[in-house]
Amino acid sequence: MIDEKSTKAEVLEAINQDCDALQFASEELKGDREFMLEVFGQNSLAFLHASDKLKADRGFIMEAVKLDGYVALMYASAELKADREVVVAAVNRNWDALHCASKELQAEIRFTIAQLITGDMAKSNNTEVKQ
Repeated sequence: MIDEKSTKAEVLEAINQDCDALQFASEELKGDREFMLEVFGQNSLAFLHASDKLKADRGFIMEAVKLDGYVALMYASAELKADREVVVAAVNRNWDALHCASKELQAEIRFTIAQLITGDMAKSNNTEVKQ
């Protein structure tokens, strides 16, 4: 059983069995950047129990996005869900991460994609007409 006194090794072993075991670890471990990246790489769903400070840390989230864009963005702070660079990085790793972005960015990105598709279709239509 994991508790406030559990070591990093004990917590890592426990999350292999149950990602929710992290909730019982010390706040110090849940806020340890390197440890949480290791946890995230081992079981990304354990990220739910990371400290709020890490969930709002742009650098940490950008690193986590490299491991699992969808889950990293899902648990990131609202501010980071509205950060264009963070969202684009997450979507580049996993298209489904777009669902975790702020509503404003979702709409903007979908609009941009529609414009690109429409523009490409218009170009291809013009090309066909010219031939």
